[in-house]
Amino acid sequence: MIFYKTDEEIERIRTSSHLVCQALALVGEMLKPGVTGKKIDKAAEEFIRDNGGVPAFKGYKGFPATLCVSPNEFVVHGIPSDREFEEGDIVSVDCGVLKGGYFGDSAFTFAIGEVDESVMHLLRVTNTSLYKGIDNLQLGKRLGDVSFAIQDYVQREHNFAIVRELVGHGIGKSLHEEPEVPNYGKRGKGVKLLPGLVIAIEPMVNMIRKDVATIQDGWGVVSRDKKPSAHFEHTVALRETGPDILSDHSYIMAAISKNPNLKEIEVFETV
Repeated sequence: MIFYKTDEEIERIRTSSHLVCQALALVGEMLKPGVTGKKIDKAAEEFIRDNGGVPAFKGYKGFPATLCVSPNEFVVHGIPSDREFEEGDIVSVDCGVLKGGYFGDSAFTFAIGEVDESVMHLLRVTNTSLYKGIDNLQLGKRLGDVSFAIQDYVQREHNFAIVRELVGHGIGKSLHEEPEVPNYGKRGKGVKLLPGLVIAIEPMVNMIRKDVATIQDGWGVVSRDKKPSAHFEHTVALRETGPDILSDHSYIMAAISKNPNLKEIEVFETV
């Protein structure tokens, strides 16, 4: 069952989503060679709790941390570790927050130092595809239109690979609600898009092949060919006037612009 949200509920989700992005901005201030996943995870948890939120991921189905920290070939769900980040790494950081009874969820992939241009291209394409999907969240369309827009941009226009096993989701009083939001699909298919729908749209894109595997800890998902993978996510509501992005990556972009150890991840075009 899909739970459509009232204006008040949407604003509560926005509050949680902004706290998520502020925590990710703190990560953006900290990231540099020599920093560890455990260090950014500890800082993010303290920040979220100090601002009246609860880390949504910690304890969720047994996950042990506040952040999913997924470097390089990791697609998602990486457990923060003592491994030090290095020059040339990319690091996907996914975060969720519960505040005021409602969840927010967002993710961003950071580029540390001199990252290979082919990998930067992957990040830009994945980030842009997120907005391609959001632009198709319109009344009168169907969920497949959102999914198709992401897949078409990533695969047909740029020849990267959409991960199939992992999808976006509805969000509200629960972290994961109906409907599932695949990053691949057919135009005109899927549930009809109605006002009050709130979903997390999160393209996960591999450089070469779409195949993934789960590592021994039972959480981390990696590309089978060990090539880089990128992940960006927004929580978005559908209004009568169109999509309303409830998370705010401008916090993150501002932090990146002040950190000489990170590269900015542009969106390729106005969408």
